[in-house]
Amino acid sequence: MKELLRSTDPTIIAFAMALLQGEDIDCFELDVNMSVLEGGIGIFPRRLMVRTDDHTAALRVVRDNQIPLGK
Repeated sequence: MKELLRSTDPTIIAFAMALLQGEDIDCFELDVNMSVLEGGIGIFPRRLMVRTDDHTAALRVVRDNQIPLGK
């Protein structure tokens, strides 16, 4: 798996996941539990991962929709 984006804003992650699923690109959100443990103050970013083979297509979807990569 390869990191596509990272963000402390859960709405960005949810929007990106919806777009990727609409394009039949599997994705997985990492660090969800860590962000819950920190109490929702937004210190720890969540990461959105995709398969290495899908990374180029996923990156195109994210950039076309002007979603910040957060790297």
